[in-house]
Formats: sequence, structure tokens, C-alpha cells
Amino acid sequence: MNTKKIIRWTFVLATTILVVYYLYPEQKLAHNIKIDSLIVYKSKRELMAYSKGQLVKTYKISLGRNPMGDKAFEGDKKTPEGVYFINAKNPNSVCYKNLGISYPNKQDIEVSKNLGKPPGGNIKIHGLTNGAGFIGKFQRWFDWTAGCIALTDQEVEELYNTVEIGTKIEIKP
Repeated sequence: MNTKKIIRWTFVLATTILVVYYLYPEQKLAHNIKIDSLIVYKSKRELMAYSKGQLVKTYKISLGRNPMGDKAFEGDKKTPEGVYFINAKNPNSVCYKNLGISYPNKQDIEVSKNLGKPPGGNIKIHGLTNGAGFIGKFQRWFDWTAGCIALTDQEVEELYNTVEIGTKIEIKP
């Protein structure tokens, strides 16, 4: 086989794999489920959703551009670690819908104060930037947020409809 054929077949194979990945349907949450707790494992890039103590779905996520370690101050591009709560729902954000996370807590404020920097805030679980939803699952391949937890637009829609304000979220390394 000559080099041009190898390159052509490699391109066709790679394109096919990418299309299948993009279009392959994912598990949807069952109807009438209410998520009552969330756990994020940053190192695994997973957000696990629980209802009545039972794991009902695991989401693949993207994080802040500097994901290792706990958020210490505004602008460090880290996703915080600790126990927080969903404190807001925004259907009209810069990214496709979002769920607010109650960062910073008292401990976070103390850490940033000791560093002489502001703690930051506006940590969210959100979809893609408005108008970029077509990127879909490919957003998972990179840590691209300023410290938030990113999902596809469809996944955020699912959580937005099943998570209530006050729901506990634990973010682990």
C-alpha cells in the first residue's frame, strides 16, 4: 500500500471514529428523578449524581485550566475542593444554563486572605458558551473553564431540571 492510501484510510478511520463518538447516544436520567447530592472527582473528571443515596448517573466533565489542587484565589484557574451547596440556577447565563456553587466558604475566604488576594466566586456547573453547543462531548477533551465544572448543554439541562437549590455538592481532588 502506498503512503497516500495509508494517509487517506487513516483520515477516513479517524473521521469515522470522531463522528461515532460525537453521535453515540448517552444514558439519560430516568423521568421523575430528583438529584439530592453530587460528588465531583476532579482527578477522574467525573461528576456523580445521587438520588436517595443511589448513584443514578456519572457525567464526564471539564474543569478549570489549572485543575490540580484546591482553588486558593481569584484567577488561579482552579476548581475548588470541599463541601458546598447549589445556591442558584441561571437559565440566562453566558454559558448554556448554570447551577451556582456556594464557593467561597469561610475557609476559602481565610486561605485567600492569608495570600493577600480575593477568593473569587461565580463557580458554576455549566454548559458550553452560548452558540458553541455544537462542540458537544468534544469539550470533555480539555480543561477550559476559569474554575467551573463544564458539561454538555444536554447534560446541564438534565441537572438543571433535577437538582434543587440547597443540594449538597462535594468536590474532591
